Amino acid sequence: MDFKFTPEEEAFRKEVSDFLDKEGPQEWQKRKVSFFDMSGQENWIAIHRDMAQKLGARGWLSLHWPREYGGQGLSPFYRLILREELAKHHCPGYHSLSVDFVAPAILLKGSDALKKRYLPGIASGKVMWCEGLSEPGHGSDLASLETFAGEEDDCFVANGQKIWTTYAHFADWIFLLARTDRQAQPNYRGLTFFLVDMRTPGITVNPIINMAGHHDFNEVFFDDVRIPKENIVDGVNRGWYVAMALLDYERTSDLGYAIAGTLLNDIVEYARELDILDAENKRRMAELVAECEVARLTHYHVTWMQSQGKVLNYEAAMCKLLGFESIQHVAEFGMQVFKHYGLLSDTSSLAPLYGRISSCYLRSFGHSMEAGTSEIDRDVIAQRGLGLPRLR
Repeated sequence: MDFKFTPEEEAFRKEVSDFLDKEGPQEWQKRKVSFFDMSGQENWIAIHRDMAQKLGARGWLSLHWPREYGGQGLSPFYRLILREELAKHHCPGYHSLSVDFVAPAILLKGSDALKKRYLPGIASGKVMWCEGLSEPGHGSDLASLETFAGEEDDCFVANGQKIWTTYAHFADWIFLLARTDRQAQPNYRGLTFFLVDMRTPGITVNPIINMAGHHDFNEVFFDDVRIPKENIVDGVNRGWYVAMALLDYERTSDLGYAIAGTLLNDIVEYARELDILDAENKRRMAELVAECEVARLTHYHVTWMQSQGKVLNYEAAMCKLLGFESIQHVAEFGMQVFKHYGLLSDTSSLAPLYGRISSCYLRSFGHSMEAGTSEIDRDVIAQRGLGLPRLR
């Protein structure tokens, strides 16, 4: 399959590149900040929000949406080009939780009223969302979640806890999967998908600091949180189907191959300046170049499927698995190349690449768990892609 870009797409890439050269945070480019490392930067939330609104003002956050909902009706490859250039330019602003998680869920399953109310804020970059799925004890087994929302007159009242909620400490809204029927069998049939204002009384956010020392994650508590019925997506007890559609988009949202490839280029460039690439490092570098290329072509294939309106299945799991594991492997390579210096954080003047190596290495462990664990991804690929029997 030939993934050659059209002249129009190449022109768009140049437009984005020129824009980011001028408008992107210069200090981030200098320090070669990665997408998954931005929360370690000073004033990062303000910078992220500012860039999101700049991208939104140019219509770049809704390029592939239907025109009737504020999009331009373009191929998903335009979104891919935008994300590739953001990675190359070490630039924030693309809030995938909003653009690639909740927006597709609303477009696919939401009513016209929900689309008109919530999509403009996402397209503008002014309204940011977080994800209320995982719970303590219920990560991969999402169908068994316990947060409960009981019906009362014109609303549902939610009580429970979510965990690993990325960016909940500054998000404006959260999409919440909660149980609304404790008797439903199988249990996934008793779940409902809600859109909840984070300013609603009864919501408490507590930080979770990861081992890289960054604040991405949070735990969120719901104590008698009242949710209007009109904020339900696709109907009561239909939440499982919304969440499954959303997860396929989540697994194809963040361009792991672009992040890994950019990091690999930065590592190799600096190592060559220091003349520390030995024969073994060069061999491993070649393997990683090939790995990133396989992940890239897999992502291109998935993007092509989306452009053709095809339903993703195991392909989304392949996309996430290959992309995110390539980040892990590249980060580990950086630690091997720079040896003990790679352990240094950005507080040390001796740290290579401003401490990005140790930061990305520590953060990379989470890539095996987020957006569905690597084990679950392999199960999906085995069962749905290869037709193998279930083992658990």
